[in-house]
Amino acid sequence: MTATIGSEWLAKSYNYKVVSKMDAHRSTYTESALRDATVVMAPERLGAMHQTRISFVRTLIRKMAQQEWKVTKHEWQLDAQGFGHVIYKLATPNHVYHLVVFCDEIADDERNDRVIAEKWDVTFALVLGDVDVTLLERLRANVPLQEAGRNPNNVLVLARANKSVRVFEHIVSHLAKGVQPTPKELAEVGYILRTTAVYGNGKFGIADFKILEKNEDFNQSFSAQMCAVYMLREFSLDWVHYLAEQQGGEQAITLHRGLQRYLGVGNATGLGMAPYLINHPSIVDQWMTTREHALADVLSSQTDTALIEPLRTLVKKAICHLEQVVTINETQQELNKAAVDDLKHTEQSLEASVSLCDTWAQLVEQSKHMSMEAQEILISCLMELYPELVDAHQEQMNCSETLSLPSGKKIQDLLVVLEEKYRWAITTDFTKAENNYWFWYRSQDKEEPRLGVRGEELGEERELPLDIGRQAYRLYHALLQFAPELSLAEFLVKQPQHRAIARRVWTLGNKAMGDIQMNVLHQDSPPMHLLRCKLAMFGATKFDPRSDRWVRVTFFQGAPLLDEIHHDEWVFPILPSEAELSGSQNVSIHSTTAKGQHGGKSL
Repeated sequence: MTATIGSEWLAKSYNYKVVSKMDAHRSTYTESALRDATVVMAPERLGAMHQTRISFVRTLIRKMAQQEWKVTKHEWQLDAQGFGHVIYKLATPNHVYHLVVFCDEIADDERNDRVIAEKWDVTFALVLGDVDVTLLERLRANVPLQEAGRNPNNVLVLARANKSVRVFEHIVSHLAKGVQPTPKELAEVGYILRTTAVYGNGKFGIADFKILEKNEDFNQSFSAQMCAVYMLREFSLDWVHYLAEQQGGEQAITLHRGLQRYLGVGNATGLGMAPYLINHPSIVDQWMTTREHALADVLSSQTDTALIEPLRTLVKKAICHLEQVVTINETQQELNKAAVDDLKHTEQSLEASVSLCDTWAQLVEQSKHMSMEAQEILISCLMELYPELVDAHQEQMNCSETLSLPSGKKIQDLLVVLEEKYRWAITTDFTKAENNYWFWYRSQDKEEPRLGVRGEELGEERELPLDIGRQAYRLYHALLQFAPELSLAEFLVKQPQHRAIARRVWTLGNKAMGDIQMNVLHQDSPPMHLLRCKLAMFGATKFDPRSDRWVRVTFFQGAPLLDEIHHDEWVFPILPSEAELSGSQNVSIHSTTAKGQHGGKSL
């Protein structure tokens, strides 16, 4: 789509830059205005991101719908208390997979979301190919051990989850008595099971990502992990229905369909996720650049009065979603409240605002006075209005991670990149203690990233090289000590300690978005911004920080169920209304249970 807004206006108003790209449909070059990296990669904005149409959960569901993937129950070997194993079969046009789930009885004091836990209510693995008796027994011996086990390389995903005991028991007890659970009880949590780790990429013997690069089903970022979690969501619903029937017999009923859709899979994520964004900068740049290209296509579109009501509906849904989010974190409560106030004003003045705009970019420009949270929600809503523009970018999330420095470059060349793209780093005074407050290290027992206070806590000598800002700062000041016309090769021979950061600066400095512009060592730099960014790209919702170092979120909340899967909008999940809940009759579980097998669904 040809941009209708001038590049001069864009550059002045919202730090946009205009990039040319080939229009796939017309074989001509068109212009799309990308927001500048200083806007997009600022930690405060990354920490306000929300799910969009190209978040990984959304692209997975679309692919499953378009290609008619089929999921069926293969084995259901649970006892009357719900312990044992279950196997689901996933058939795609290309391969067959199985999700193997083990349910074990654990004591309440053994149920722990931290990585130090050793037992879980549920452990599961997504396996490529068939699962025979021998493989099942090997999985049974290793999957429940998680990090302590060793699995074959046809295991694509290894994960574990715990019950939300209150929600789990509330649902089962009510359904067993033929009564729907209280919606408010479900809204406070939003899930039945909560994952505490979802491993991929070669850990503990499982398949390396290289195996998936040519896999037509899971060659996109984290798609195998998201698929395993989506199938676990189906298991969580089947599990409570099974136990309700065990307890209530013929009087047991199924959970209301709207409530089934509302329940996703919870996730507890800590510091372990943050270093990924720093250690894989090219991938993060690709994710953010792709998102920005999709957004630019939307913002360059002319405003359309026919889209005012759909936009209003999305904004009102976002408001309702935020109002229903329950969080113990006072900061997040205030952020949600500020966003609700801003969005209510936006919704009330939508017609007048749109009438003043030629393009959606101008509407976004008008939103700059709103909180970051509200701005990013508006962006997510606008992207929902143009599925054909946004979805066209969904296959562009992968890239090469090679960091390189071309031959023949001089010191002056690298100084230009540093001064243009790393000003956030080189203008930071790293001689001040506040800018070196934290150090990152890896725990000995669980190999998980941790934060320590420099000079006060042990482990500083094992500091992880996540200090990209400080490294860029040191590189810059080292370069200034040499003649600008000196070759970089000669400089790096004399100062080899700067080789890695020089390659990174050159590579990322020549990309559209580049590095995250955050000094992770600063005393007031919250790791939560990094966690939020990655989780939003995954497609998480309902952000509930439990401290400044870990957060609870929900995946697939509001997503279609397996037997109704579609690729339509399901952003900003909300509870079904009282009218929706009262508008349908209760359905007996007994009448829907296949003979000799509990449940059983396919797409």
